[in-house]
Amino acid sequence: MKNKTVIITGANSGIGKEAALRFAKEGYKVIMGCRNLEISRKVQKEIIEATTNNQVELMELDTSSFESIRKFCSAFQSRYEQLDILIHNAAYFNHGEPYRESADGIELTFATNVFGPFLMTHLLLDQLRKSEDPRILHAGSNIIKHFFDTKRKIDYLEGKHEEIIKSFSVYKMYAESKMALTLLTFKMAEKFEQDGIKVNVLQINGAKMSKETIQKFKPKYKMIAWVQNLFIPPASYMADKYFKICTEEDFKRTTGKLFNDKLEIMQPSPKEFPGFIKQMKQITGTSVYPAYEENTNVSDKLWALCKDSSRLKIG
Repeated sequence: MKNKTVIITGANSGIGKEAALRFAKEGYKVIMGCRNLEISRKVQKEIIEATTNNQVELMELDTSSFESIRKFCSAFQSRYEQLDILIHNAAYFNHGEPYRESADGIELTFATNVFGPFLMTHLLLDQLRKSEDPRILHAGSNIIKHFFDTKRKIDYLEGKHEEIIKSFSVYKMYAESKMALTLLTFKMAEKFEQDGIKVNVLQINGAKMSKETIQKFKPKYKMIAWVQNLFIPPASYMADKYFKICTEEDFKRTTGKLFNDKLEIMQPSPKEFPGFIKQMKQITGTSVYPAYEENTNVSDKLWALCKDSSRLKIG
């Protein structure tokens, strides 16, 4: 796989780090797109030493910043003609944090989890098109199960920013951003199908957080994080799913799908509101996702907002 190149954002910890390690072991050229270079250089060194793969490159990237994304993509394009795999793993989610905006004036969760991946993908399309088997994977989340509640909406798309700021919750915003990212996956798959670029999303049920990550939490949330860690599989578990979706022949023609952690393709929930037992099965199971995902009007609105915000001249 020495001629295969993969970009992994947020590759200095958690699932991203384990995914970088896995791809490096298999001989891929691994590009670690990371914001904190001080921490990331140590991780890069660890991966190279563990795999004896010297083709692990670290490049500075803040996926919440359009300027940073443009600089990253420009630097990548000057060094590499082709990109085979793009994994949007980086995400923002800090317990207890107040409302914050990116340098571009976008709420930080949406800037990192949605708008950033949108811009970065489009800037790298030419390199992806040169691959014989280009694949894009988004890191989703089971937090979208909140949208089984038919009253839930992606409020950020409605432009009610004053209300959002007033009642801001990182948890709620994270759920909305992951719902939007899943919608974006389906839309991208449709848009890029003619180029042979496959776009999918993996529903992540959580990953063990490192000590460094937990230390960033405010005191009252650290205990919650420690307890959650007891019931979550190691990061390598989901990293293995990243690798399989992005490399295995079984998924070579699969696009516009949401996978669960068993690598089964999830289906939209029935349009009619289910009875209590079926509703509980939906919430606790991993076979269906909220039918809200199929709302074309929301998808179109999301696409237009991403396009306008990033100032891209695309269809």
